[in-house]
Amino acid sequence: MKIWMAIVISGGIISIFGIIFHLQGQSVIGPESSFMYANPEWASYGIQIAIAGIIISGVGISIKFIKRI
Repeated sequence: MKIWMAIVISGGIISIFGIIFHLQGQSVIGPESSFMYANPEWASYGIQIAIAGIIISGVGISIKFIKRI
């Protein structure tokens, strides 16, 4: 597997986790017994984690195009 593909996949997984954390913080998904459920801090953390995952994926895509040149 190419390194850029591993970076893009890792960023995608991190983004998915961030979205899940955000939705748990917003009381949309997850068990009510979770410490993240209905917690506005985790709604904010989830967005931050999702953005970090998007940035990581962007770095992986950039590596692909830089190596192509």
